[in-house]
Amino acid sequence: MSNNMVSESYPMNGGDGIYSYTKNSSLQKEATNAVKTMTDDAIVEKLDVKQISSTAKTKFCIADLGCSIGPNTFIAVQNIIDVVQQKYQSQGLATHMPEFQVFFNDHASNDFNTLFASLPPKRLYFATGVPGSFYGRLFPESSLQLVHSSYALQWLSKVPEELLNKNSTAWNKGRVHYTNAPDEVAHAYTTQFAKDMTIFLDARAKELVLGGIMVLIMPGIANGIPHSSVPGGVMFDFLGLSLMDMAKEGLISEAQVDSFNFPVYAASPKEMTQLVERNGCFVIEKMEMTCPRSRVDGPVSAQALTMHLRAGMEGVISKHFGVEIIDELFDRFRKKHDEFSSFLESKYEETTQLFIALKRI
Repeated sequence: MSNNMVSESYPMNGGDGIYSYTKNSSLQKEATNAVKTMTDDAIVEKLDVKQISSTAKTKFCIADLGCSIGPNTFIAVQNIIDVVQQKYQSQGLATHMPEFQVFFNDHASNDFNTLFASLPPKRLYFATGVPGSFYGRLFPESSLQLVHSSYALQWLSKVPEELLNKNSTAWNKGRVHYTNAPDEVAHAYTTQFAKDMTIFLDARAKELVLGGIMVLIMPGIANGIPHSSVPGGVMFDFLGLSLMDMAKEGLISEAQVDSFNFPVYAASPKEMTQLVERNGCFVIEKMEMTCPRSRVDGPVSAQALTMHLRAGMEGVISKHFGVEIIDELFDRFRKKHDEFSSFLESKYEETTQLFIALKRI
């Protein structure tokens, strides 16, 4: 079935080279691990395996949306399967244990070859790749028992159109994100996120069975905090400043910077609550702001953070500016990080991760 919504593609760096997402995604892994207990509890306490086993007697389907290329998706999926198996056993359904099928979803431009080549050889599930945007339908109606998505929903389907219109009050000249931008810019991002999430929730409501669970882990911002104070936005500000410095030196043009914006948004619990309630097909079992660095020992070096940021952002940057500027840009970013390291460390300790557990009703 075709996905009618046109969505931009922002794949992570593929392969297993020095700048790949495979080699530079440990921070995302630790962030997901920081809420593993919450994920486990949502399954143990809220997944009705008796109801599910009565309707899907032999198969339990899990979708990981925005899976990228591993290894984090494999860890998350195995953790989920372990907990589901324990739930079946605790309910006296060990003899009714289903077979597990896992759908690994990401954009068609994702490096699925690397993903499949690194699949765990002794996995206890059937693996399937599902290319396409999760801002639209991906699966048949009532075909999934559990949906998981970690650090993917911060990506918008596209840059808000107003940001690129010189006649708009939301034209984001000289900046690449909504932090420290006029309110009109932040509003454009907020509106685009709401449109995308509405489509996402509508699609998942059709695909999840009644009683199914959806776990979402994403960058977030506490209620009442102004958009200019988004902790993760500091990194985008540094990238934007580095790009403007390069424009002033003639390495790129200012027009290129003016026409570029990162399509990334951090939502608040209040925003997500309103969107879920408006959808009407889910009950919020848990929603909480957490600290993604709670499992990380000590400060993260400027070099490590730069490598992680490059693995995630190089694709969208090089698509607009070309690959020639990438080394120079991230070298400048690293130096700015060094210069403001103490300020950044204080930001990293804040609760900047939103955990959401929903149940299909």
